[in-house]
Amino acid sequence: MINICHEIHQMFSQLARLHFPFKKSSIPPNGIYILFEKGEYGHRGERIVRVGTHTGDGQLSSRLRQHFIVENKDRSIFRKNIGRAFLNADNDPYLHVWNLDLTTRKAKEAYGHLVIPEKQQQIEQRVSIYLQHNLSFVVFPVENKPDRLRLESKIISTVSLCPNCCPSDNWLGLKSPKKKIRESGLWLVNELYKDPLSIGELQELRDILGI
Repeated sequence: MINICHEIHQMFSQLARLHFPFKKSSIPPNGIYILFEKGEYGHRGERIVRVGTHTGDGQLSSRLRQHFIVENKDRSIFRKNIGRAFLNADNDPYLHVWNLDLTTRKAKEAYGHLVIPEKQQQIEQRVSIYLQHNLSFVVFPVENKPDRLRLESKIISTVSLCPNCCPSDNWLGLKSPKKKIRESGLWLVNELYKDPLSIGELQELRDILGI
């Protein structure tokens, strides 16, 4: 497991690293993104802190914009989890409002009165600054949706099962109220500790990346 995780870290380190602001033209329409974070290290470089993809056709660039640019935590669980960590670290009671999903009309009617717009905007801006200043990523194309979802899950599981991929003492995720984030060292709660990449799938990745 350690060897395979080391191998994928080395492979991804050879890809062009993207930072905010990024150009849409540098991102394939369909694919997988691999996120790295300043101050987090493993396998002789920055360690992977999140792996993600998209479901709609041609939406990889849009998904990354939802994380880095669009200030709406209900459109990005990544944004929501970073905000949760900030609020939990501050012992801020507004956390229970931030946790609410207000995407539906029913939810807005039931809980919208709890939202403090100025507070909400302040947190969203804090999340944006953190993402834009601390996160970088690589992307690679995978056209077929089932293949994207399969490889995303396998890469997540590989990293989560690797004992060498540990968060630093200062990692923001350690302040998360989500146990899975704290324990995995990843900004993720799904697809952890499942089936890792096989040798054959590792070769499949090499072929995709042309490495």
